[in-house]
Order: sequence, then structure tokens, then C-alpha cells
Amino acid sequence: MKNTIAFGAIIALTCLSVPAAEIDKPVGGWNYGGLIDRSGDAAYAYPNPPIDRGAQRHRSLIQGRLKAAGPRKPGTLIVNGNAMTLYAGEDGRYARPYAFGAGSNSIEVRDNDRSVKRVQFYEANAGRPQPRLRVALAWDDSQAEVDMHVITPDGQHAFWAHPVLSNGGGLDVDSVDGPGPEMFTAAAPLHGDYHIFVNYWGNFGAGGYHFDESTREIPVITARISLVFDENTLAEKRETFLIPLRKIGDLTLVKSFRR
Repeated sequence: MKNTIAFGAIIALTCLSVPAAEIDKPVGGWNYGGLIDRSGDAAYAYPNPPIDRGAQRHRSLIQGRLKAAGPRKPGTLIVNGNAMTLYAGEDGRYARPYAFGAGSNSIEVRDNDRSVKRVQFYEANAGRPQPRLRVALAWDDSQAEVDMHVITPDGQHAFWAHPVLSNGGGLDVDSVDGPGPEMFTAAAPLHGDYHIFVNYWGNFGAGGYHFDESTREIPVITARISLVFDENTLAEKRETFLIPLRKIGDLTLVKSFRR
């Protein structure tokens, strides 16, 4: 039946306050072909257009509005269980990139006054690989530039300057315009040892990149790293790590594991 969840029924729940946080895209229900990445268009990018280094395949935008506007009042964005701080402009509008896989996906936006909006949709595009390994990084300071580094079993190093690996893995989203996400995905991960690092590289402001510690919004930045195996399957397993970043240059080994 077309009104069953199996055929992508829209689930959009609003609670606790009216009007709630809003999600304009993606819409609930059945999707085919994904969304168009319009982050290079100034009208669709906040606060700065993400830099496309040629490796951000399968990237879509999550767009909407937070009822309580202002960059000093961030909300929370939760995508497929991966939580990250969500900043918006003075008018409350937000636009964040995410690399969705095929199959069932969920989005939840929480305003800072606890308004909630949820959307469930099914991505039917067979061209989107199903991630068997995903590492998502987000942090809670909109001016900080934090980078993820992943070492794969064959010795390759995925990071901002080398986002695509010959083994099929890579950084699908390298966020340079706020608190993440950065995301490493592999549809067919190699067997062996993986090492995940986070690096507080510097800050980003109106004048570009810089290394002035005084511009930080909070004394200690918290990086949230979600390690997900077999996402959106019955075999899904996940681990979440919270890493404090106290000064520019901090490099932290988050996790070493054998796949």
C-alpha cells in the first residue's frame, strides 16, 4: 500500500512549541535522484559557501529555519543519529551539507528553545552507495576550523588536501563554513587497521583563515565524532566520542580499530 512506511510515508512531527523549527529540504517521503547541491549559490549558503575541492560527491543540502534566530543561539541537527551543532543566520535560516546514502534517512532539527521538527525519507537513487563505514565529525564553535584525518589499512591518508583515496573511501563532506560536518565514508572498506584523528587547525572569520586564539566563541571546543558501521541496516553499530580541543594545533587520536 502506498501509505505504508515501506513506500516512504512522510513522517513530520512538530512538538513543544509553535511555530517549531522548520525543515524545507529534504522533504519527507520517497525521494529519487537526491537533491541538487546549490551550496555554491550565495542564496543557499550560510555563512560562507562550502569549498568544493572536487571530491564532495553525493552531497545534498539540509535547509530550513530555526524559530529562535541568531548565530549565538545554535540549535541541534541530528541526521541518521549523528548529532551536530546547528548555527543559523540572523533571520534563522540555515543550510548544511550532508552525504546521504541510499535507503532510509532521518533528519531532526531542535531549536534552542526545544522546538523539534523531524522528517523521514527514503532515498531510492541506486547510484548513491550505501556506507559500510562512516565517520562524522562536528564541533561547537562556528569560527573554528577542525579537520578529520583517517588512515586506512593500506596506509593511505584521507584529509582536506587529499580527500579521495584509491581504495574507494574518502571525505564526502569537508566543511569549511562552520561547525561541520566533515564525513569519511567507504562503501566497501578494506579489512585491517584504521586510525581516526581530529586536528584543531585554526579559525575562520570575516578576513579569512587565521590563528588568533582570542576569537574563539568558547574556551574549550568540543568535537563530536560518530563512528558508524553498516549504517541503516539491521547490523548497524555506532560509537560516539567527545574530544576537547583547547588550543590551535591540538591533534588527537580519537580511535584505532580493526575492521
